[in-house]
Amino acid sequence: MRILVAGATGAMGRQLVPRLVRAGHEVHGMSRSESKRELLRELGAVPVVADALDPDQVARAVATASPDVVVHQLTAIGPMDMRHFDRAFAGTNRLRTEGTDHLLSAARAVGVTRFVAQSFFAGYDRVGGPVKTEDDPFGTEPPAGMEQTVGAIRHVEDAVLAATWTEGLVLRYGGFYGPHTSLGPDGEQTEAVRRRRFPVVGDGGGVWSFVHIADAADATVAAVERGAPGVYNVVDDEPATVATWLPLLAEALGAPAPMRVPRLVGKLLAGETGAVMMTELRGASNARARRELGWSPAHATWRDGFRELGAQVRVEGGAAA
Repeated sequence: MRILVAGATGAMGRQLVPRLVRAGHEVHGMSRSESKRELLRELGAVPVVADALDPDQVARAVATASPDVVVHQLTAIGPMDMRHFDRAFAGTNRLRTEGTDHLLSAARAVGVTRFVAQSFFAGYDRVGGPVKTEDDPFGTEPPAGMEQTVGAIRHVEDAVLAATWTEGLVLRYGGFYGPHTSLGPDGEQTEAVRRRRFPVVGDGGGVWSFVHIADAADATVAAVERGAPGVYNVVDDEPATVATWLPLLAEALGAPAPMRVPRLVGKLLAGETGAVMMTELRGASNARARRELGWSPAHATWRDGFRELGAQVRVEGGAAA
């Protein structure tokens, strides 16, 4: 198949494009930067330069590529600021609203038969049990300070699933870790844990779901090739509370145990959004993706993945020394 990957040079794109090429697909990689042409060629893609926020550029790019499938992986995530979450995600939110609409319009014009889009597990309503399926309420009760971000995620999902002229699939990824992510060997979150700047807030009862970026890319290839239209949680097998996974991440990185602070102090440090994510977040089940996409994560649990991350950090730290 001919596939257009929008956001082809991000953390996901760098994993996804070579996998699609190895699977025998013709891949066109879209980036807004002329300087990324060579990287796109190295990844195995035909370079396509277009600003996703410019509808005319998107229309030309999609018409030129004439793909069977569009994969929407557009993000523009800056330095993380939990106290001002929506501000940190403002660029990505525009890509998830305006960018999604431009891609869908252009895809419809050329008769794209399948449209796969990125979403995020953390939008599940914080009611009921700790682990959610795709049938549970999503995005109707965002934390204060995260309303715009969750609203943008909902826009992606609603727009893609409403596109009856194509097969729309939405992938609710878990928290990424691995190369080129914020929880990679030189990532922002990794450094925060190493410097003991990532505390356990309150009881640390928020449940997180993770997925290694390579496993997420494998699931995305599966979604390109098979699976009914709909929503899929792309997460590993072990949702876990912050109080469980954060100390083990610190241990794997050779860092001191994380501090523990009361919820009120956590709210002062990380805002309402940060406090909610640490104490109230719900995790996700990957049963549907396993069953209907025929996918299973090579890193079945973050425990294995974090040990691998710790080993990489030690190797790179030794090399830097």
